[in-house]
Amino acid sequence: MPVVLPMFPLGTVLFPSVFLPLHVFEDRYRALVEHCLADGTEPEFGVVLIERGSEVGGGDVRSMVGTVARIVEAAQAPDGRWALGTVGTRRFRVVRWLEDAPYPHAEVEEWPDPAPAPTLAEEVAAATGALRRVLALAAELGDPVAPATFTLSEDPALASYQLAAVAPVGPIDRQALLAAPGTHERVAAVAALVEEEASVLMARVALPPG
Repeated sequence: MPVVLPMFPLGTVLFPSVFLPLHVFEDRYRALVEHCLADGTEPEFGVVLIERGSEVGGGDVRSMVGTVARIVEAAQAPDGRWALGTVGTRRFRVVRWLEDAPYPHAEVEEWPDPAPAPTLAEEVAAATGALRRVLALAAELGDPVAPATFTLSEDPALASYQLAAVAPVGPIDRQALLAAPGTHERVAAVAALVEEEASVLMARVALPPG
């Protein structure tokens, strides 16, 4: 059954089990944080990608698949701004957007991944090895990427999200990974994107100096 959730559209994609720090300065999102931290309220809100537009001021085009963020750290500055530490917990689909006053709201329904087949752990291991090699090569070339020494959950379903989070791809590709029908499709998509990135990096390595 759909539930109403406060929403925080952002220019980034949040995945389940991944940490997301936030600096909250806009009045409407200060109100959202204060609501989430009130007694008797779950300290949670939805995060969705802004596909077009800006994080500030509204008028944006928002994705219809997102992740619930749980506030695990919160500190307020004297001027009212908030510094938050949040963790993605579960995926959802937006049923419909509601009013933006005093901050964005939507009716959402949870969207868990289907139960994975026994082969998923092997698929995750193969994609992990390929991703580590690509990240190491990208770092050698001076690209700002995640460390190749990243660690993954022993739960292969969570690991599929963590692979998506560290893959060297842009927001639109990350959103597609979040919205994959299930873990197998997500891991396969990560592997395909990593293979494409490996080809680009190898071409750069082959270029003559200067």
